[in-house]
Amino acid sequence: MTSFLRSDRSRPVAVWLFVVAALVFGMVVVGGATRLTDSGLSITQWKPIMGALPPMSEDAWRANFELYKQIPQYHLVNPDMTVEAYKGIFWWEWAHRLLGRIVGAAFALPFAFFLVRRMLPRRLILRCGAMLALGGLQGLVGWWMVSSGLSERVSVAPERLMVHLGLALALFVLLIWTALDAWNGAPRVEERSDWRGWALAFLGAVFFQSLLGALVAGNDAGLVYNDWPLMNGSLLPTEYAGKGLWGTLAHSQGAVQLHHRLMAYAVFAAAIVLAVGAARARRLPQDAKLVAYAVLGGVVIQAGLGVWTLMAAVPLSLGVLHQAGAAILLAASTAFAWRVRRP
Repeated sequence: MTSFLRSDRSRPVAVWLFVVAALVFGMVVVGGATRLTDSGLSITQWKPIMGALPPMSEDAWRANFELYKQIPQYHLVNPDMTVEAYKGIFWWEWAHRLLGRIVGAAFALPFAFFLVRRMLPRRLILRCGAMLALGGLQGLVGWWMVSSGLSERVSVAPERLMVHLGLALALFVLLIWTALDAWNGAPRVEERSDWRGWALAFLGAVFFQSLLGALVAGNDAGLVYNDWPLMNGSLLPTEYAGKGLWGTLAHSQGAVQLHHRLMAYAVFAAAIVLAVGAARARRLPQDAKLVAYAVLGGVVIQAGLGVWTLMAAVPLSLGVLHQAGAAILLAASTAFAWRVRRP
């Protein structure tokens, strides 16, 4: 048995963290589908334990439906919904919450096991503890987000959706980074070249672009200005300003879509510079260069998918693919930022 006092790496720990990262990826994808199908408000109560089970009888289904009928979304959007139609949106939200419970168990139980068996590299213990706390916080933020749509809105608040997705993606990045650390061990020599800063800056840009995408989704901004590269034939959206600065940044459909487009152009240009620079760099390892090329390929595909999704007015399949592509690009950017730290 390997002791964390004698080893700075553990392949079993790395596999565990990669598996949890894959589960978080699945949760991000299902969460995107839940938003696109307007299913996020179908369960109006937060029951972390008892809510793990779906309704088991027709009476239970009707009771859940009656709770849904008390919120504005039902009265203003779905007044003609039947119990059978309600089941369709219920299962998306239930699956999303179930995945959250699975992620929590898949992290917490092996974490305790590895600690007891002293298999967790010592330098990773605090980081794993922080990720466990972040996962718990994510559950609370999820309910905070849902609660914003239960009394005065017909959907969740866009800024709360952004926070919810942002925490999930931050956890995703930390899981991948820590898994790579656990698999390879600590670097014997820390790389201090300029690549470290540029790679982290690019990773931050991709993360920020994902947050802007959450604002687009939260405002249903993909349903307007469905031409490209113009916006209804103009360079700028005709309805850009909202009510005040925050209203513009977080709640204006024209503004959030424009910001998402502009950031996409910046990320696209940065990916080209990154890949060209990597190709010319003499000291950059070959595998790091390959990851840089993969990042560029991911950006190109994601940009094309984004334009296609917008011009098709965000069908469910393309919307889910676009969100999945954002997570995959974030994973590749994380791998590149991690790799350039090591000689």
